[in-house]
Amino acid sequence: MEKLFKTLDEQLEILKGKGLIIEDEAHAKEILLRENYFFINGYRVLLMNSYADKTFVVGATFRELHSVFLFDRSFRNILFKNLLIIENQLKSVISYQLSKKYGYRDKDYLNPKNFTNDRAKSRRVKDVLDKMKRQVRANGAHHMATMHYMNNYGYIPLWVLVKVLSFGMVCELYFILKPEDQVSIADIFDVNTNYLENFLPILSNYRNLCAHEDIVYEHRTEKGIINTIYHEKLQIPKMDDEYIYGKNDIFAVLIIMKHLLRADDFRMMMKEIEYEVEKLDGIIDSVPVEKILDQMGFPANYMDLIEV
Repeated sequence: MEKLFKTLDEQLEILKGKGLIIEDEAHAKEILLRENYFFINGYRVLLMNSYADKTFVVGATFRELHSVFLFDRSFRNILFKNLLIIENQLKSVISYQLSKKYGYRDKDYLNPKNFTNDRAKSRRVKDVLDKMKRQVRANGAHHMATMHYMNNYGYIPLWVLVKVLSFGMVCELYFILKPEDQVSIADIFDVNTNYLENFLPILSNYRNLCAHEDIVYEHRTEKGIINTIYHEKLQIPKMDDEYIYGKNDIFAVLIIMKHLLRADDFRMMMKEIEYEVEKLDGIIDSVPVEKILDQMGFPANYMDLIEV
């Protein structure tokens, strides 16, 4: 069925038809115009009776719906700034370790001999290095830092190149390193290589969601994180011998950050998240805070992650 254009009045009628209370129609129309009905409506699940029943729970209001939207925006910003901290640290550590060992000219650090000799990964090594060389060619003439090095020195050091590489690209670079180089990098973050290899694609996924302002608070990844000591310490309940929180949800990202962020940064992030959750709980009356936490994949004792 073709989706037809709807006026602001028609959009409100659709929401009211599903049981949503509109307290101030003029204000609601202004929000829909500025924020986009499609984006606002994407947050309706929390306030609906079920996935099958598309109606809103009794008492749900437009203010509550908009508050969920604003909560996710604030939550996304908190998450994003801390993902950028991890991204910058990973780029810094990788560029330092590889430059120290293999040299700082791109012809040196991009030598295929510097990477894994696992035959099963040979194609992947070639693909990643080709992508990085394209970055060298593309950014050498357009990015101020890379252009400076190309014009003055004739090469781009890895510690400069990583600035223009995507987080996903840097993750791919880690996957093709020699095992001993992977270990040396993982050691700096005080995790083993299995953890880091498991964590990076998940962080990259959420980093892209944040950058493109997609819905984050209830997002689930296809692949979950491996079980950690924090699942056990928080006594997260299980279903069918699998933890029900902290596997492929946003709480799993917080567990990853517990491993990778400095303690002070992690504590501050968690306090900011707690503030946003409590603020949302103070606005929403139609559903309990437990439903909000469950939608996020948060156990009731999620703040204990700071101290465990």
